[in-house]
Amino acid sequence: MKRRRTQSQAKILNILKSSGSALSHEMLQSELEAEMDRATIYRVLNRFYDDGLVHKVVGDDGIQYFAYCAGCDKPNNKHNHNHFHFKCLKCGNVECLQDKIQIPLPKGYVLKDFNGLISGYCNRCS
Repeated sequence: MKRRRTQSQAKILNILKSSGSALSHEMLQSELEAEMDRATIYRVLNRFYDDGLVHKVVGDDGIQYFAYCAGCDKPNNKHNHNHFHFKCLKCGNVECLQDKIQIPLPKGYVLKDFNGLISGYCNRCS
C-alpha cells in the first residue's frame, strides 16, 4: 500500500538525507525548531523504519538513532540494514560502518537481524 507523503515527512527525510550520520529524535527536534511536535517526529521516524527508508540503532545510552538508507527507496534494492554503527565518545556522531563484519554463530543458529554499536573515537576526534 502506497502511503501519502506529508510535509512533515518531507522535512524529516530531507534532514536525514543531508545529515550523513544517524540522528536521534532530540537532534531532529532541535533541527526543526518547534515546527512539529514530539509525537509527530516519533510517528514519522517509526513509519520510515517500518517502510525501510531508515534503519535505527540503539546507542549505549539507550537513545535510538535513525539513519537514512541511501538507495532503500528504489525498487528491488538489496541494501542490508545489518551492519555495525560507530558512536564517537567525543563528538557524539553516530555513523554507519559499511565494511562487512562477520559474526560467527554456533552451528544451527541463523542470523536474521542484529543491532551492533561500536563506540570509541572517530577519525576526526582521535
